[in-house]
Amino acid sequence: MARRRALLSVSDKTGVAAFGKGLVEIGWEVLSTGGTARALEEARVPVTEVAEATRHPEMLGGRVKTLHPAVHAGILARRSRPDDIEQLARQGYRPVDLVAVNLYPFRETVAAPGATDELAMENVDIGGPAMIRAAAKNHRDVWAVVDPADYGAVLRALADGGGLGSEAAALRRRLAAKAFREVSSYDAAVADYLSGTARAASAEEQPPRIALRLKRSRALRYGENPDQPAAFYVAEETSAAAGAAGVAALVQLQGKELSYNNILDLDGALLALGPFAFAREPAVCVVKHTTPCGLALRSTLADAFARARDTDPVSAFGSVIATNRPVDRDTAEAVASIFVECVAAPGFAPEALEVLSAKKNLRLLAFPHRAEAHPAEPADDPWWQAAGEPLRTGARFLAGAGAGAFPGAPALRSVYGGLLAQSVPTPPFHGPPPPEWKAVTRRRPTDREVRDLSFAWAAVASVKSNAILLARNGATVGIGTGQTSRVDSSQIAVRKARDAGLESELDGAALASDAFFPFRDGVDAAAEAGVRAIVQPGGSIRDEEVVAAADEHGIAMVFTGRRLFRH
Repeated sequence: MARRRALLSVSDKTGVAAFGKGLVEIGWEVLSTGGTARALEEARVPVTEVAEATRHPEMLGGRVKTLHPAVHAGILARRSRPDDIEQLARQGYRPVDLVAVNLYPFRETVAAPGATDELAMENVDIGGPAMIRAAAKNHRDVWAVVDPADYGAVLRALADGGGLGSEAAALRRRLAAKAFREVSSYDAAVADYLSGTARAASAEEQPPRIALRLKRSRALRYGENPDQPAAFYVAEETSAAAGAAGVAALVQLQGKELSYNNILDLDGALLALGPFAFAREPAVCVVKHTTPCGLALRSTLADAFARARDTDPVSAFGSVIATNRPVDRDTAEAVASIFVECVAAPGFAPEALEVLSAKKNLRLLAFPHRAEAHPAEPADDPWWQAAGEPLRTGARFLAGAGAGAFPGAPALRSVYGGLLAQSVPTPPFHGPPPPEWKAVTRRRPTDREVRDLSFAWAAVASVKSNAILLARNGATVGIGTGQTSRVDSSQIAVRKARDAGLESELDGAALASDAFFPFRDGVDAAAEAGVRAIVQPGGSIRDEEVVAAADEHGIAMVFTGRRLFRH
């Protein structure tokens, strides 16, 4: 009886020498190509070049080497069909019983700086997917192995009864499913690159199909409620070159496993803090149920935390906190004084970790170090140049975080029976007002009011609609969120401020609304509370009525021309 044959042709050489050696030890013959054959030979694994089996040399600089009937007929021949085996023998071919292939590193290639189209196309694998599909199609007889993590299980199955039992058959079926997913994911990555889905600028340019290439990152205790099983999935192609994104990139330093609701709240915290990524001052955001209940800029991180917490101290209980500076001892001591679920920061000073380690269940998460620059990065700003690398990398991470998307796809959201897709939102970064802002009232905002309006507009972007946010001196005063009426949100924001003992800060406060005021009642309610400046998108059929109301109350109003709904 002829020795069984395995064809090994891998881009990722992890474990391949040990796998080849294990196959030889149980009596298999190993075929291989190019770099894989050299790696096996260096490990003293007996190997036969594919060109010797096909009796045909590699062509076109290696573009054609396994695309030959001797390979594909050997993989696809049905062992239960005598006519298939006779046809193989007539041509002088032999069966191939195992195919171990992983593909050219296309994703890593196109993610690297300076990658060209020519280089990208040279890293589109042709022979590999063809062999994987053939082996997976014929998985009743052939092993399709695409992941080095499966080498050990395959060797054990082959050593136990020659891989012929029912358990081995079940394993071959699982590996075949994995193989088809790998090829599908690979093809979709190439299609995404060619169509440029990440650069879609209009609805017509959005991809006609979206392949969800996700892998389970962790199983969760349960979902929003204990009777809902749940898991966390991340982009399948996430790599060191491509980089993880958002919550998936956070590094947990201590505390319990993240829950479903923790992950949602962390996403909201990164989104809320993103507009303040490049702030000159420390910024802290306190999030509850995915929306901020307090946000502040102050000269120290501890003061920023205290002011953000004091916007709504009741809601701060059981919250998630995010900062744009590494956590120091003073901030750690303030955080430790209340019950908090998670803290996400660019880093934690050793003395801060010493304080927070007493809270064994408190989850501490650090931002990764990201090297790429953001277009809004103030590279010529002396403050920015003087900032330490943890601050710069933390800012870059925050600037791109919390978008609810995975690399190469639009932002996705599930609905009953389908998915919605949209472009990833660009946060309104805190800073000088952009030129499209337009003062529409008789009284123009003062310089102090402009600063407060800029802060409020950046902060309201992460608040659930209908959103009303009151701010003064770089901190939130009251937040009204998620109401079906904008005037209700206004009233809630004012009540929250009074409940928190911040009524004195209402006099002269700035108000941001994520969408236009449909009626003047929202402006009237704001004026009664003491608001002196309002920023809103404009665009209502009653804009004249709303502006007239602001003029009656002596309020300065600015239209941004941009809506910030977050449903």
